[in-house]
Amino acid sequence: MPIPPELVAILRKHLERHGTAADGRLFRTATGSVFSTTAYGKVWKEARTYALTPDQVVSPLAGRPYDLRHAAVSLWLNAGVPAPDVAERAGHSVDVLLRVYAKCIDGQRDIANQRIAGVLTA
Repeated sequence: MPIPPELVAILRKHLERHGTAADGRLFRTATGSVFSTTAYGKVWKEARTYALTPDQVVSPLAGRPYDLRHAAVSLWLNAGVPAPDVAERAGHSVDVLLRVYAKCIDGQRDIANQRIAGVLTA
């Protein structure tokens, strides 16, 4: 999954400071264990208060960590990244990608119409 250079820098700094767990995980408890679902949820809830506006915090926006994955895949599709590329990055088949995310593609009708017209008049 490609990530912005700023996030790469943050993750590298984290690795330099904390290393990894014996099994390679980046994040672990003070004793090296896996975080519980409850602890993860509490951290996620607090992180939303730092990243979102007060109105967004009370909305369902990014209510679960999985919502970020969904948002990223939708963003890539809406940006015009070809479905096979998006599917590969997301770890989906093209069939699953289009079945799940086709309804998220929005605002591309004019671009599609221009491309079709351009091919027909070329």
